[in-house]
Amino acid sequence: MHIKYLLCLLVVLLMGIISCKNTTHDVDQAPVAAVENRVLTRMELEEAMPNNLSANDSIAYAQNYIQRWVKSALLLRKAELNLTPQEKDVEKILRDYRASLLIHKYKQKLLLQKHTALISKAQIEEYYGQMSENFKLDENIIQGLFVKVPLNAPNLSGVKKWCRSETPDDYIKLEEYCFVNAQKFDNFLDKWVAVTEINQLMPQPLPSYPKFLDYNKYYETSDSTSLYIIRIQDFRKANEVAPLSYVEDKIKAILLNKKRIQFIQNLEEELYNEGLKQKVIKFY
Repeated sequence: MHIKYLLCLLVVLLMGIISCKNTTHDVDQAPVAAVENRVLTRMELEEAMPNNLSANDSIAYAQNYIQRWVKSALLLRKAELNLTPQEKDVEKILRDYRASLLIHKYKQKLLLQKHTALISKAQIEEYYGQMSENFKLDENIIQGLFVKVPLNAPNLSGVKKWCRSETPDDYIKLEEYCFVNAQKFDNFLDKWVAVTEINQLMPQPLPSYPKFLDYNKYYETSDSTSLYIIRIQDFRKANEVAPLSYVEDKIKAILLNKKRIQFIQNLEEELYNEGLKQKVIKFY
């Protein structure tokens, strides 16, 4: 059959799918493509197509779907011809997969219905206190300020002065100035940020020699257009224990996972005891 004829047939079928939803059973079962005794019907094609496609998009989608269906059917045909009966015997695999899938769905349903996904601050602090050595930093982190301003911005000396200062009044002046003039202003005085993240904002990375953070609370550099300023309020170095606030979300995730595992283990034990009590379990 010519490709042109196939395309014409496809267009006719698709126009019928797009324009008519109340098809008869015979029309629904009309073949669109076949590989030996495997047939793709018009109804199967219609069910596979997304809603709200234009006529042109529907034709393009259907052409792609039919091509994929044919290739899949050809692969299956070859598999059935070339695999041994033992290799083709997938009943046990399917049974095991179905059982695993149903068990997983049931566990997820029970987790949604009965499991309380709440972790208290006290639990997080307790776990951190017990396991803090497991939360060593793999890079330097800092708290502070980051400012980027154009080199032609007014009062750069004032910006430098306010960035060095720790008084509330100077911070207000800096914030007001940056609102008008800064290209970027980040306040992370109460949040730990990895130095690698800061380096991405700079024309060149912060100096990496060991004592830099010990002796530098203020650092500035520039490129051809901008001045970059960092004020370092506090820092922790790689291989030191991370501050609790930096790893709090990670600890919470660990505790939630432990809680889920314990919930499932308790559920399995309850079901086992219930099965023994109801005498639905038999050992031979």
